[in-house]
Amino acid sequence: MRTARRYLALEIYRSCAVVLLALLGLFTFFALVDDLDGVGKKFSVLAMFYMQALETPARLYDLLPIGLLIGAILALAGLAQRNELVILRVSGVSGMRLLGALWLLTVPLMAGALLLSEYITPRSEARYSEVSLALRGQSSDGRLQSGYWFKEPLPDKGTRIINIQNLMGSGAVSDVTVYDLAPDLELRMVAQADSGTLEGNGELILRTVTETRIDPDASQALADARPPARPPAAVATEPSLTLHTTLNPQRLLARVLTPERMSIASLIDYINYLHHNQLQADRQIVALWRKAVYPFTLLVMITIAAPISFMQTRRGGVGAKVFVGILLGVGFFMLNQLALNIGMLSHWPAWLTALGPNIGAMIRALAALSIMEYRMVLGNLTACRWPWKKSPA
Repeated sequence: MRTARRYLALEIYRSCAVVLLALLGLFTFFALVDDLDGVGKKFSVLAMFYMQALETPARLYDLLPIGLLIGAILALAGLAQRNELVILRVSGVSGMRLLGALWLLTVPLMAGALLLSEYITPRSEARYSEVSLALRGQSSDGRLQSGYWFKEPLPDKGTRIINIQNLMGSGAVSDVTVYDLAPDLELRMVAQADSGTLEGNGELILRTVTETRIDPDASQALADARPPARPPAAVATEPSLTLHTTLNPQRLLARVLTPERMSIASLIDYINYLHHNQLQADRQIVALWRKAVYPFTLLVMITIAAPISFMQTRRGGVGAKVFVGILLGVGFFMLNQLALNIGMLSHWPAWLTALGPNIGAMIRALAALSIMEYRMVLGNLTACRWPWKKSPA
């Protein structure tokens, strides 16, 4: 069986590599055609190719499940067409044992997907966002027209709101505005800085700062229609200003990336940060569950491929099986996205939104494989229970 597993792994890995290269080339070509309209003096052709190269890890991560499904169907259907699967079955290898071998050879792909999602994709996406903002004046991270906004509590139960126009990587920021609010939400300080750096210990160091402090008694004096004893606002210019904050470079990076592109460790840290600051974290929680379930999705894909490929060639050629596999892969992808959107709108539990489509597809695939495996036994039971349905001799 070890020799058979190695042979199956070689065939499936080779077929999946060809399919993934074809899908990557196709989707990259479409993206290049879409970006051609933006090529100009600032956004050159070389920059366009560089940005597409940065998008390749994320595109590979998205295409891996469908590529595994189609590649496995191609490889297994080829083995069935050459009667090699029949030889394995005749030698005493059951369908469920073959499925176990397929699950085993999926483990390296799961490890590769984990490496891709945890280390490569977040860094390439962050770099892509920086390059897109520098060359095209727009970012792919959902940045508002007014920049990035952060909210956090102060030790005296006040609130601090930080607005950052540009995130430049490695903790560097520019065009920063800080608003400090009292516990009763009255504005007490505004600081504007041309640039700054966010250190790992939670210190935001601002440079070339214009600080405006509001007198605490100014609003009451104006409400009483009397002149304030002190100027209502004092403006000062400082070469630098250090603020203690709950932000760090990793949380800045988390703000740049979409939740689906963040690593699991960054997602957990960012969810804790959002909860601590009483901010909405539903999307991040769902993204965390979906990333945790992603390896299981690869197992679902290889399980779906098994019953399609194990069918005898006379019931449909390789082309028909691949077509069915593509339909099932696209249908599963659409069902996954539909479950995500409906779950977010209906406030379903995050685990149900992430696991529901996978569990449903796995049960159906296992049921189809079991029916194929035991169809002779089921046929004999049916004939014994309803003898009038026996075919005439």
